[in-house]
Amino acid sequence: MSIYIENLNKKFGKQQVLNNINLSINAGEIVGFLGPNGAGKSTTMKILTGYLKADSGIAKICDINVKDSPIEARQCIGYLPEHNPLYLDMYIREYLAFVAKIYGVDNIQKQVEMVIQRVGLTPEANKKIGALSKGYRQRVGLAQAIIHDPEVLILDEPTTGLDPNQLVDIRNLIKEIGKEKTILFSTHIMQEVEAICDRVVVINKGNIVADAKGNNIFQRLSNDKILLKVEFAHDINENDFKQTFQLDQLTKNAHGIYEIECTHDIRSEIFKYAVNTNNIILTMSRSEKNMEQIFRELTA
Repeated sequence: MSIYIENLNKKFGKQQVLNNINLSINAGEIVGFLGPNGAGKSTTMKILTGYLKADSGIAKICDINVKDSPIEARQCIGYLPEHNPLYLDMYIREYLAFVAKIYGVDNIQKQVEMVIQRVGLTPEANKKIGALSKGYRQRVGLAQAIIHDPEVLILDEPTTGLDPNQLVDIRNLIKEIGKEKTILFSTHIMQEVEAICDRVVVINKGNIVADAKGNNIFQRLSNDKILLKVEFAHDINENDFKQTFQLDQLTKNAHGIYEIECTHDIRSEIFKYAVNTNNIILTMSRSEKNMEQIFRELTA
């Protein structure tokens, strides 16, 4: 097990930031850690990296207890914090060699050149970090995170502030690195999870509220609910309609279209209902919930 969390709790003053959360991540998984601001994502990551201490519970990296053996656990981790802490007056090679020396990396020069090439820093390799764009600074951050060839990468909002082209480059880079390593990265960008991850964990107000993996992750999180939009020629009796079909949700939008949430496809039954009530269906369509809708439901 690359990452293991059991009954993890953390308070800041009277605020319960993490509430007895449990999470396990196997080797080779790319897991998106999703949630609104203040949900507990960064706090969880800081506990995993040993930057913060939990009030109670267990956090392990590669079966090493972070609390009992913090140095050994950190040797297994590559960490990119939300605010990428770089020495702007250092040259790229100088900085990466400095980090490699801290980790006790063998053959530092060879390893530095390897990670420069791997993260696409070669065109800028002779510059000082302060002269780099935000996208290339993020590449330097990723390079320092993998310089010691860790088993686990923990990335805290690694694409914040990047332009669309830089976003695509960094996402592809994370996906490529994820072929060999376990990656946990936090974000509040749903498209990012769909683009990179094979699993998503959603945290809200210190609680894990969803965990899903496989294709079409967000539709799995929606509990396979079906959305229908129906426009009738005449208004319907909403209470009668809800009872007839035992609906989870029925609303009428500003355009007079009924939005129906149900557990199975009832379009044929709706046609029969319209005939029996002498009504006419003008339009009817089936749609999937978008990622933003699902996210709002999970974190409301």
